[in-house]
Amino acid sequence: MYLRRDLIQPRVYQEVIYAKCKDKNSLIVLPTGLGKTLIAMMIADYRLSKYGGKVLMLAPTKPLALQHRESFVRLFNLPPEKINVLTGELPPEQRAKIWERSIIITATPQTTENDLLVGRISLEDVVLLVFDEAHRAVGNYAYVYIAKEYMQQAKHPLILGLTASPGNDEEKIRQVLKNLYIEHVEVRTESSPDVRPYVQGIRFEWIKVELPGIYKEVRKLLREMLKDTLKPLAEAGLVDSYSPDIPKKDVLKAGQIINAEVAKGNYEIGKLMLHQAKAMKLHHAIELLETQGLTALRAYLKRLYEERQTKSNKELMSDPRMKKAVSLLIQARDLGLDHPKMDKLKELIKEQLEKKPNSKIIVFTNYRDTAKKIVKELVDMGIKVSRFVGQASRENDRGMSQKKQKEILDLFSQGIFNVLVATSVGEEGLDVPEVDLVVFYEPVPSAIRSIQRRGRTGRHKPGRVVILMAKGTRDEAYYWSSRHKEKQMIAVLKKVSEMIKKEKQASLLGFVKPKKEEEKEEITAEEEKEQRKAEVSKEEVYGKLPVRPIFVKKPKGIVIYVDSRELKSQVPKYLKELGAHIEVKTLDVGDYIVSEDVAVERKSANDFIQSIIDGRLFDQVKRLTEAYARPVIIIEGQLYGIRNVHPNAIRGALAAVTIDWGVPILFSTDAKETAQFIYLIAKREQEERKKEVAVRSEKKALTLADRQRLIVEGLPYVSATLAKRLLRHFGSVERVFTAKENELMEVEGIGEKIAREIRRVITAPYLEEE
Repeated sequence: MYLRRDLIQPRVYQEVIYAKCKDKNSLIVLPTGLGKTLIAMMIADYRLSKYGGKVLMLAPTKPLALQHRESFVRLFNLPPEKINVLTGELPPEQRAKIWERSIIITATPQTTENDLLVGRISLEDVVLLVFDEAHRAVGNYAYVYIAKEYMQQAKHPLILGLTASPGNDEEKIRQVLKNLYIEHVEVRTESSPDVRPYVQGIRFEWIKVELPGIYKEVRKLLREMLKDTLKPLAEAGLVDSYSPDIPKKDVLKAGQIINAEVAKGNYEIGKLMLHQAKAMKLHHAIELLETQGLTALRAYLKRLYEERQTKSNKELMSDPRMKKAVSLLIQARDLGLDHPKMDKLKELIKEQLEKKPNSKIIVFTNYRDTAKKIVKELVDMGIKVSRFVGQASRENDRGMSQKKQKEILDLFSQGIFNVLVATSVGEEGLDVPEVDLVVFYEPVPSAIRSIQRRGRTGRHKPGRVVILMAKGTRDEAYYWSSRHKEKQMIAVLKKVSEMIKKEKQASLLGFVKPKKEEEKEEITAEEEKEQRKAEVSKEEVYGKLPVRPIFVKKPKGIVIYVDSRELKSQVPKYLKELGAHIEVKTLDVGDYIVSEDVAVERKSANDFIQSIIDGRLFDQVKRLTEAYARPVIIIEGQLYGIRNVHPNAIRGALAAVTIDWGVPILFSTDAKETAQFIYLIAKREQEERKKEVAVRSEKKALTLADRQRLIVEGLPYVSATLAKRLLRHFGSVERVFTAKENELMEVEGIGEKIAREIRRVITAPYLEEE
């Protein structure tokens, strides 16, 4: 037993979930604050006691991984040096050593994925793999690859997924379950009978505010402009109506259709792109006005005004209605007007702090600008407050490092300040202390985010959640959308969970024959022989079982050098699956080196177009041709219709690369096809042509051996590999050049024809070409 039972008191529902999930791949869906991590620790204790080995717990961010490590150190009877965190901040060699000596590892998925790709770590001895925030296990997220590798490598695999909210999309939930090889789902909500006794009541209040007259005037002007710019799109059949209440995703989709049509040569429809761009900007402006306030809208319109080089911005800002709207905004600023939600928020916080001076309050908002404004207003009131935002930096707004985030959460826990104003970074996973009041500055149209936000209160004592809404605006629509999606999520989860059980039972019944039936049957030796012929192969049988064992193939010995920056793409993963041995390096030229002659530059369609715009393309091609004899470019994805670049400009660039530079271009639909191309090229070079893999730089100081090889490579039919063989055999360039035909033929790869041609070139008199 590793878990210190004297320090914990598992609740009934935690014990029940533990018992059901300790021996099968499971997804646990449990609201924030109800102890998912403790269940994971109980299962970790059981697995380590039964099998030994290691436990790996993955979390999306470094602070969350550190937090899990602290929990394991506190509750597990293991030396602290056996419980470690692995993140990208540690050098690769150090990570490998830490992995070897650890029993429990908490890590970020991207770091683990990279270490797996290059073979730095093995999951063979991992007896439990925990995926925190498991709803992320879709698409190209690292969780998907790690789960697959784990099921291939582990001797005693067990996967545990943890999430408070996997969303309401049935297809997405199915993908999560499939990607994590889930056999069993445990779902609990605050109202589940075994959870309810432990959940203190959360009191919900939604406070509606009335928009002032100036707001309504500005809103009316912007809606009129949106209606007018949507009309041509509706007449062309690109959107269903020109109502200003049309969803933003419909306008976005119209842009994709226009781009695709232009790519096909339908340039007439391209004129509608201007209307689509204006519609998107007006849609965003109205949303800012309704949900955030005049300050946020003024800042946005200021940016549009400063970027008038784009035609859509120029037309919008020169519209008389926009000029009138801007005039009203200036008037509102002079009057000191802002969104009525701001006054209501200040009132709520003041009231809470008067009632309980040491209260902890979190205010959630979607926008950084709004968070900054709220902090300023509360500071002016003399309230101790701090902003909590993500790592990315924006114009005039520095992001917050993970170290700084942790520091702020610690100060908030200690009560150094009362109010935390957080963007979406405060919603997921981080151990935000329990609070007395949670305020949604605006509702969110997402079940996941809504559940995460309100999970910050009501854990051990009654909590209060207040949702601010502006009447008759998107605020109300977003609120009801999130409520509907949340109910839908529970229904979908239960449905999918039942289907998994039925599928599992059906698949097992198909292969397990009742004992009584077996006893009744008596078959002859001949019948048994025929029956065996008809039986499906072992792999086919396992393919139908709930969790399919992976049959590991022996690597084929294909070596591919991969640029370290390419680890962000999916291509290295697919190459590894195909059997290639990956060597990760920082390459000066090319993304994938498959032989001494061939380097592959992979470009996403978007990057290829951007390299045309910024002029990088031909410089990159030049460097490729200088370093490698036969470079190849692979363009991945749909090339036309994704950017506002004329198709003829793209075709011209393709023609120049192919004809002027002589570099072949291959097209792939996705990362998987790109990997297949690279692998097949490497296979031809290394297995059929016996070429070595050599990393070259565009400008390198040649050694004496390099220069000797280059001289010999100048002979007819002599490759770099053959040049090495000749020099090894004869010992010097001079001996190669003086060797007779029969001596040359002693070298592997040189027959009579090549030997004769080499001697002809060396001995023939030089004649000046006229």
